[in-house]
This record gives sequence, C-alpha cells and structure tokens, in this order.
Amino acid sequence: MKIARSSHWLILLAVVGPICFEVRGQGADRAYDPLAVSGQHKPEILDLTVTDAQRQRDIPLRVYLPETTEPAPVVLFSHGLGGSRKNNPYLGEHWSARGYVVVYLQHHGSDEEVWKNGPVLQRLTALKQAANVQNTLLRLEDIPAVIDQLERWNKASDSPLARRLDLERLGMSGHSFGALTTQGVSGQQVPLKGTAYTDTRIKAALPMSPSGGKNPERAFGDVKIPWLLMTGTKDVSPIGNTDVESRLAVYPALPPGDKYELVLHEGAHEAFSDRTLPRRNASRNPNHHRVILATSTAFWDAYLRGDERAKAWLNGSGPDSVKEPEDRWQHK
Repeated sequence: MKIARSSHWLILLAVVGPICFEVRGQGADRAYDPLAVSGQHKPEILDLTVTDAQRQRDIPLRVYLPETTEPAPVVLFSHGLGGSRKNNPYLGEHWSARGYVVVYLQHHGSDEEVWKNGPVLQRLTALKQAANVQNTLLRLEDIPAVIDQLERWNKASDSPLARRLDLERLGMSGHSFGALTTQGVSGQQVPLKGTAYTDTRIKAALPMSPSGGKNPERAFGDVKIPWLLMTGTKDVSPIGNTDVESRLAVYPALPPGDKYELVLHEGAHEAFSDRTLPRRNASRNPNHHRVILATSTAFWDAYLRGDERAKAWLNGSGPDSVKEPEDRWQHK
C-alpha cells in the first residue's frame, strides 16, 4: 500500500471552495442548506493504491477525509477519459466538508497517461483509441476491486482508513467516461460478454454527462436505486460523438421512484469538471458549480444518510433556490 499525504495545495485548485452560500428557499426548505460548510474545514488527503492481484492491475486513489473520525458515508468518483484522481477537487472538498469520505479512482488505460507524454498532434487520436470496450470493462471491474479493498482497510488496525468508513452507505459518481462507469455498476444492463456488473453495495448513483446508448429503455428499465443525472444543453463530447439527445434519453428510461435530473442551461461538457477542454474558450457560468454542489449534496444526504429534510429539499423548492431560471430540474 502506497500512501502520500497532502492537505493544502489542492484547495488552491478548486473552482468552488468551501464557502457557505445563502439558500433563498422559503419555509421548511430554508432550514436545510446543502451548501453550508465550516469555513475552517481543510480535508486530509491521502493518496493510496489498490493492487488487484487477480488482474495484475493497480488502481490509484485519492481520498478526501472529513473532520469526523467516526465511520462516515463513502462516495466513489470515476474520472472522464484522459483524466486522473486529481480532477474535480471542488467536489471532494465540499462533500468531505459535509461529512463524507470521498474516494477518487484513476483508471489505467483511459487516464492522463494516454496523452500526457505523447506528441501534441497525436493526443486526440490516442484518446479516441482509449475509448474502447476493453477499457470500459477494466473500469467496471475496478469498482468492486476498490470496494473490496476499502472493506479490508476499514478493518485493518494499521490502515489510515481503519474504522473511518461506513460502507453500508456507499454512493457512486463520475463524469463522462466516469458516468458510463457509474451507470454500469449501478443498475444499467451492460451488453458486454453477458456479464452483469451491478454492485449491490452501491446505494445511490450520480452520473454526470450520462450516455443513453441505442436502447435506453432496455438498458435503464431495471435500475433499482436512486439516481441523479446531470447534463447540460451543450453537453457534447469531441470523443465518442455522444450528443445531448443521447444524454437526455436516460432519464425517461428510468423507472419511477427516487430518480432526478438536472439540465444546466448552456452547460457544456466541461461544466462538471475543473478544466476547460482544448480549443474551447467559452467562459464558465459560476453558478453551475454552485447548483451541482447543492443538488449533489442534498442527494447524498437524502439517500446515504436518510435525511428527510434533504429529500424534502430535492422534491420541493430547494433546487429552485440555487439553479437559474432556464436550468431544468425534474424528479419522479
């Protein structure tokens, strides 16, 4: 097990830091604020590595720890194509400030190593080649391997995660290729080798920039756990040719019951990340990260903590208090 510690420099990279925003809701919704955090919180950050001996594969992790040393709910996060465990720190910082252990995975074969050291003119080609079935399978198999190791570390007295994890309350999230990974282990029917990849230890899922595929009704019709989908009206990717219509096809295909969708007006693919894609110079809407943090936190609070105030916020006027008028929020 490889361990490295850091607790300060990632704070400077976050687009949205641990700031307490005012929620403009009325009545009962006002008592619950998913953006409220202590301004003093600085997460302890651990860099760990899971070794899956059976597959002879290492899975690097970055773990954001909350202030509490009591067992806390856990959220896994899977990066997009060409990313790493260092991406999207604004999510890890906020969710850990809200009391969650946040575990970022890095998937070899579809991570930053694909393009980082290659010739500039060949990087896009390398990324396209990495978006393949083999890497999809590797990602799907990374998730249970990591959960298994988290269970072992939680029981090991010499582990920095000993008795810090409440793995009965486990959520899964990811962006783009990470959303596809999240979908595959959280209830989507994956037509690959006739294998079911759903991991029943995952209790709630949050795909950012999801993919609908060719037959969304068949793929998503049997999802049994709460899902929150996030996309945008300009959420297209230069790799894979996934268009907005495909992303929007997922929500209607989900069965009713604890299913949500956020669609950001003018939200591009990188709205959910902390970086801008090459050749895209459009300015960010600063409220996008704000509404992402608010709705995602309320979702975790409702379905990992069983907080009825959070569920009432999601199903009531709470989202209206943070989103912009042209953003769309719906639930069923």
